[in-house]
Amino acid sequence: MTQFTVLVTDDDQDIRDGIEIYLKNEGYRVLKAENGEKAIELLESNEVHVIILDIMMPRLDGISATFKIREQRNIPIIMLSAKAEDSDKIHGLSVGADDYVTKPFHPMELVARVKSQLRRYVSLGTYQDKSQRIEIDGLVLDSDAKEVLLHGDAVKLTPIEFKITELLMVNAGRVFSIRDIYERVWNEPAYNAENIVAVHIRKIREKIETDPKNPRYLKVVWGIGYKIEK
Repeated sequence: MTQFTVLVTDDDQDIRDGIEIYLKNEGYRVLKAENGEKAIELLESNEVHVIILDIMMPRLDGISATFKIREQRNIPIIMLSAKAEDSDKIHGLSVGADDYVTKPFHPMELVARVKSQLRRYVSLGTYQDKSQRIEIDGLVLDSDAKEVLLHGDAVKLTPIEFKITELLMVNAGRVFSIRDIYERVWNEPAYNAENIVAVHIRKIREKIETDPKNPRYLKVVWGIGYKIEK
C-alpha cells in the first residue's frame, strides 16, 4: 500500500510539529518546511501528495510559493492563514490553492481536509466509470491520465479545476447549479460556496478559452448555473 506524503509548510515550529503528530497518527509520511523556498526544495527531491502551506511566511510566502508550484505541479494545496476575511480566502484559491483553513483550527479538521484532497487527487473520482476520454470541439479530457488538452496542447489544471471540468464535460449540455458543483466536487454540503466556485470557474475559463469573456466551452446560464456546451 502506498504511504502518502504530506508537506507541512509553516514558519511556526510548534504548528509544524503539532500537525506532524496528527498526520503520522493517520499513517502519513510528513515532510516539514519553514518557508516557501524550503518547501520547493523538498518538492524537487520527494514525491509529495498534499501540501499544507501557510500564507504568511518569511523569504517566500504561501501565495508566491503557490504560483511557483503551479508552474510545474498540480499537487493539492491546502492554505493556512490567521485571516478569516473572504477576500483572503478568495485570493488563496485564485492563485491555485484547492482548500483553505483559518487559524486557529482543530488538527483533526485539517486531517479531514487532507484525506478529502487525497481522495480527489489519487482516485479517478465519482465520474470515472462514465467515460475515460471525452472530446468536445478540440477540448479533450482523459480521466485515466487526469489530463486536459486544448487543440493538442496540455492545459495545466489544479485537481479541483480538473474535477469541475470533468463533471461538466462528462455531463456536457447539462446545467449544474453552484450548489451542485460544490457538493459533487468538494463532497461536502455547500455553505457560502458562490465565491469559491466562481473563482475556480474563472480560472478554468482563463485556461481553456481563447476569449474568456466570450467563452466557447464553459458557459453560464444566468440564474441557474454553469455548463460546458456540447
